[in-house]
Amino acid sequence: MISWQRIFGTPGVRRGKFTVSPGCHVSMPEIQRCQTRPGPGAAMWRGLRGFCPACGNGKLFAAYLKQVDLCSACHEPFGHVRSDDAAPWLTILVVGHITLPIVVSVERYIHWPFWVSITVWPVFALGLTLAILPRAKGLLLSAIWATRAPGSERERESLD
Repeated sequence: MISWQRIFGTPGVRRGKFTVSPGCHVSMPEIQRCQTRPGPGAAMWRGLRGFCPACGNGKLFAAYLKQVDLCSACHEPFGHVRSDDAAPWLTILVVGHITLPIVVSVERYIHWPFWVSITVWPVFALGLTLAILPRAKGLLLSAIWATRAPGSERERESLD
């Protein structure tokens, strides 16, 4: 049992749309029913920043690309949601559209040795890829979660 005190703070104080009563105890499914689900835009913005799309407080990733099974703040399950190859695809698309115009513009006006070009641009693209990939995965995981789209291991298991 989780108390309202523990989740929403001091008894008798209004927190959002909830008024906390002394001695009130509810189970987690009751709390989740009371909470409203954020819209897809808010959920995707939270996922893009690497936070839980449901509450915005817990981390979405346990490691660089390893998603958590449950949110540490609201206990929303994410272990069943899978983005598979969508995040690398989106990353390649974004990195290509950022890198290519920069390479073409810089190479047009700056004439440096060939070895500098073949060193600088792959390192730039790799750094950009490593920066964008977890954000793309967070965005897509939260989009799948927010829209309740197929992409879930639970749905796959129920079909078998």
